[in-house]
Amino acid sequence: MSESRREAGAADRGIYDPVYVANLFDRCSSNYRRWSAVSSFGFTFLWRRQCVARLDSPAKQGGVAVDLMAGTGEVWPHLLRQFPNLSTITAIDISHRMHLEAVDRLHGRRADQITHIEADVLVADLPGDYADLVVSTFGLKTFSENQQTVLAQRIAKVLKPGGTFSLIEASDPKGWMLRPVYRFYLDRALPQIERFFLKGANDFSMIGTYTRNFGSCAHMVTALRDAGLDVSEKRHFFGCATSVAGSKPRVPDS
Repeated sequence: MSESRREAGAADRGIYDPVYVANLFDRCSSNYRRWSAVSSFGFTFLWRRQCVARLDSPAKQGGVAVDLMAGTGEVWPHLLRQFPNLSTITAIDISHRMHLEAVDRLHGRRADQITHIEADVLVADLPGDYADLVVSTFGLKTFSENQQTVLAQRIAKVLKPGGTFSLIEASDPKGWMLRPVYRFYLDRALPQIERFFLKGANDFSMIGTYTRNFGSCAHMVTALRDAGLDVSEKRHFFGCATSVAGSKPRVPDS
């Protein structure tokens, strides 16, 4: 683990420690695709599609997309469907087993379009002004506010001027009439279902803790604006998910 990541997470031990996060997703990697879809009643598929829909077209033919906290690549079909001329998707994830699960899916037409990097996104060695598009689906909640601030700066660095980004995350729908039902499902019902069907596992049920702490994309909105990006926020299904999208301003012609 790099020194800069240790500094960013110095006050964020426990569930935000990068070693803890990597181990958590290593354990649940083999069930991730199926269980996340089932436990969310299919909303993760819908929200990924809506997240990609918030991206503008690549700046040019053969653009480059970066998928942060890529998991096993569920967003790639949405990206390739909306942007068929993408030359490369650079997918980054800290989990070794998530990396292996994703590599197993690199067949057919995806094989020559996707480069997977097993790395901590906060310190991954990506050049500046590299990406036409940056996307992230359901990785933000595993970052503390301090780490989100660092992530926003990384996004601002990697985007080309005029490049666009879209990030979405499961959230805590405060103010929604049915929030108590939603919280009961995440905090009480989901852990019991997981233990029964996944032989005592208690990993996916961490979403309850993460979403409660995360709240919404509000802090990420501020961090991205402070990093110099144009930003807009959106609520999905009464705030059960929130997304943030925008662009990096173009450099004025001299």
